[in-house]
Amino acid sequence: MRSNFAIPALIVASLFGASLATPSQAAEPTAKPVPTAAMKAKKPTHSASSIVAKPHRIAIQVDQNDAAVMNLALNNATNVIQYYREKGEVVDVDVVTYGPGLHMLRADTSPVQDRIKALKELAFPSKVQFSACNNTKEGMEKKEGHAIEILPEAVIVPSGVVRLMELQGKGWSYLRP
Repeated sequence: MRSNFAIPALIVASLFGASLATPSQAAEPTAKPVPTAAMKAKKPTHSASSIVAKPHRIAIQVDQNDAAVMNLALNNATNVIQYYREKGEVVDVDVVTYGPGLHMLRADTSPVQDRIKALKELAFPSKVQFSACNNTKEGMEKKEGHAIEILPEAVIVPSGVVRLMELQGKGWSYLRP
């Protein structure tokens, strides 16, 4: 059932609200802010040519002892380097290996040694780093009972997983082929 008081109450509220407004408020339209001299003087302080492009950086994870995965990672790295080279830009690539993927950078078991050497030579002026996880290396040495030699193109990092975390924390893109 509809209340008979709803419509009169609405009319009263409308009239009451209008009576509270001062005559000058009721007659003036909404005022627009007037720009000050400081507001007018504010213009962009850079031109399109002065903007520094975001650096191109990609971390590629290899954690499998699988030649197909290793070759795919190297293909991805090569393609990224060539793409930016054609644009006249450089890119930093870090191929991070750990767990069974460390075989990629082992001198005695790597199925892709020649490709790694070739990619390091091809990369300039871009940079390619091959990071070998020391945690994995030490575990393999303990299990196998002998020292493990890492390819000369690689650097040993304390932890492959931590390396990936730190690179991503610094804004690097991440790829797991």
